[in-house]
Amino acid sequence: MSAERLQKIIAAAGVASRRKAEELITSGRVQINGTTVTALGTKADPEKDHIRVNGKLLHGAQRHVYLLLNKPVGYVTTVSDPEKRPTVMNLIRGVGSRIYPVGRLDYASEGLVLMTNDGTLAHKLMKAASHVAKTYVVKVSGKPTEDSIAKLRGGLSIATDDGRRVRTSPAKIRIVKEGPNPWYEITLIEGRNRQIRRMFEEVGHHVEKIKRVKYGPLALDVPPGKFRALTLKEVDRLRTAAGQKLAENRAS
Repeated sequence: MSAERLQKIIAAAGVASRRKAEELITSGRVQINGTTVTALGTKADPEKDHIRVNGKLLHGAQRHVYLLLNKPVGYVTTVSDPEKRPTVMNLIRGVGSRIYPVGRLDYASEGLVLMTNDGTLAHKLMKAASHVAKTYVVKVSGKPTEDSIAKLRGGLSIATDDGRRVRTSPAKIRIVKEGPNPWYEITLIEGRNRQIRRMFEEVGHHVEKIKRVKYGPLALDVPPGKFRALTLKEVDRLRTAAGQKLAENRAS
């Protein structure tokens, strides 16, 4: 492996973020082959050089893991929960790496959750500016009028957790099952907390069920409570959806 910037090597090993790694270097807490280095431009070869951070030997880059999980109702999409409710972490076994959910899916909602330890990709996916499409199937109590659906499609004002009101981005909506309590397919390019529920409440309807079936290029294809690893092609497509350069990621 060719030499790389020291802060990048430390971040890839999962020790700290790249910014925090820079602070570790400039504060004299990093050594290469027994010599303390403080210059941010310093490069090293992680396969040949002995790199120590706070006296501990670095053990190479962390293997990136990407999982598609089908979250059942009754789990929170966090690493831990102060209310002691089950979390998505309880569903992951035998991975061998510490991973995290990307974004959130309500306790009462189900469906596709991306799990990874690739912090760079996770950050890009969660930024509102990434505009990664997310598709849900939703069961609504009572049938909304065409005027109500038009308002949802065009964007409308909803309340936020802190009491403010924000305008939602335009959404794609189509009916997938007619009835007194119909099902709709909804595609959003943003992910505000409880957004779909609040959108329908704004036009006078309660949402009974929500299931996320797509996340960018990923489609839900495993049973509830199960997960699978993403293919290399899926990871590349996800990076493209998040606006990352594939060459840059393959080199990292």
